[in-house]
Amino acid sequence: MASQAETPSNYYDIVIVGAGPVGLMLSTCLARWGYKIKHIDNRAEPTPTGRADGIQPRSLDLLRNMGLKSAIMAHKPARVYEVAFWDPPKSGKGIVRTGTWASCPSFIDARYPFTTLLHQGLIERVFIADLAKSGVQIQRPWTIKGFTSDEKANPEYPVEVQLEHVDGTGSETVRAKYLFGGEGARSFIRDQLKIGITHKDPIAYVWGVMDGVVKTDFPDIKMKCTIHSEHGSIMVIPREDNMVRLYIQIASSTDPDFNPRKTATVEEVQESAKRILQPYSVEWERVEWYSVYPIGQGISDKYTLDHRVFLGGDACHTHSPKAGQGMNTAFLDAQNLAWKIHAVESGFADRKLLETYEPERKEVAETLLSFDNKYAKLFSQRPPAASEVQAAASSDATEENEFIKTFKESCAFTSGYGVFYKANALNWSASHPAQSHVILDPAAAGTKLQPGRLYTNSDVTRVTDANAVHLEQEIPLNGSFRIFVFAGKPSVTAQALKDLAANMARKNSFYSAYARPDADGVSHHEKHNPHSFFYTVCTIFAAPRASIEISRDVPALLARYQDHVYADDRWDRIVPNATAAAHAKQGLDEEKGGVVVVRPDGYVGIVVKLEEGSATVDALNAYFGSFTTKKLGETQAQL
Repeated sequence: MASQAETPSNYYDIVIVGAGPVGLMLSTCLARWGYKIKHIDNRAEPTPTGRADGIQPRSLDLLRNMGLKSAIMAHKPARVYEVAFWDPPKSGKGIVRTGTWASCPSFIDARYPFTTLLHQGLIERVFIADLAKSGVQIQRPWTIKGFTSDEKANPEYPVEVQLEHVDGTGSETVRAKYLFGGEGARSFIRDQLKIGITHKDPIAYVWGVMDGVVKTDFPDIKMKCTIHSEHGSIMVIPREDNMVRLYIQIASSTDPDFNPRKTATVEEVQESAKRILQPYSVEWERVEWYSVYPIGQGISDKYTLDHRVFLGGDACHTHSPKAGQGMNTAFLDAQNLAWKIHAVESGFADRKLLETYEPERKEVAETLLSFDNKYAKLFSQRPPAASEVQAAASSDATEENEFIKTFKESCAFTSGYGVFYKANALNWSASHPAQSHVILDPAAAGTKLQPGRLYTNSDVTRVTDANAVHLEQEIPLNGSFRIFVFAGKPSVTAQALKDLAANMARKNSFYSAYARPDADGVSHHEKHNPHSFFYTVCTIFAAPRASIEISRDVPALLARYQDHVYADDRWDRIVPNATAAAHAKQGLDEEKGGVVVVRPDGYVGIVVKLEEGSATVDALNAYFGSFTTKKLGETQAQL
């Protein structure tokens, strides 16, 4: 974090170009953590209508974790719990419903098993209001005219950026530690860096999209629908304020007369929709937004060249809107980069940590494009039979044909819960520098938690006030690693817990090495970061709440987080026979417990046994020591 008093007024921690979902998420995270931000957008106002509108279940978790979910839900968005499929009947004309399935089926353990639909402008305004609380205003309508990045010339503020008002009436030059391009598919920054886009699929499509209020006797107008008819295909998406969005394919590169610049008027698309929906009728009371756009699946060859100038969101990946992934992928690009910049700039992590942004997020974009491909082909090749639809939606389908398998994979991925990151310094694997007999390897059935995957949802009871809470939501998005100490049965783990606390308190431990300099003066009411800005610690006992006494059962270092002491005593449908469901869902021994490290973005880093002696903390020192700025543990040379 820059000490803002010591730097010239035109020096910033980061310049962010573009105030769409990716730029706003990045700006919001960094502004909350105290960074000095210059954020520009070339539009005079936030998105007035149209554009992205789907928030997937995992993204809703993230927005709740940031305290923004209630502001978004206040707009009364549509919620899609099921998808309906309509196809030509076996005999006769028109269309019939061939089946429905859950948008987020029960085999995905989602808090919010629905897609939230609300237009992008309203979502942008929620972020803009939050930024204002942190003192950040979007500078509009301004654009970027040029930039250079040279660490040799200025190691601390290597990026120089030229900015200009869109009508040329003003200009300024600023310096920054980082520059972020979130300007969308036609990215100036990407072009200046000469980073190419690789198109994954030679088939390109031209789509029409229309938001409006309709009068219709089509029974599923409030559902998400994919409709195939002899007259073409259409996708129906319900929206807020009685609106509905229709996606309609206007042209495909497989057409003999394909023209990527082919267009269609509002009236032509409406006529086409009327034909596709026969025998049902549809009339438009009003049209709020209409656009025609070509879609080619593309992915940026690089997300950064020097780990100072970064790209994210649509500047990195373009795909069809059918799976509703654009905004969600953008959110997670930004969140991934934000906490890593914070870890580096606050002196916690080595600069090499920034090298994990591109491989982690590019891999997700690659997976997204291959799913998008499968998705498109799945719907265009043939309509699914009703029996297949039913089998795909059940969690215990024994025979899985390609369709069912793809559907299940797609659901896990499109909901956001299927996203995972490959092994690196953050995501432990057998090749990680940290090696110990206490590290639990999911490959050896030591735990159900996979490093690089999202931390599992679970319900527990908070000991201090007996509230039932969602454990994964208890620590807000605060830039800290989340240390979940599953303490098993107090009678079994008492000594192991004492040893854990004693070894964490040692001078060169992962925990003490990054203690707050002002720890002695921190308010008694500070819940999350009383000792360190980089860790928040939770302790979870496999015992009924009434049997837990914090002063007796929890060592003082862990008891300082008294609002993060929990009883694992709530029933869970995923593990109906478990006596300690949260322990069981993570695959941890219900008596002996274990320690789970979760990255600031909610993905599992490493899982270790809770063992008497120093081995547990030694393993955590080795894990954190692989990417922190200080040497950790007893191996540190004594000065």
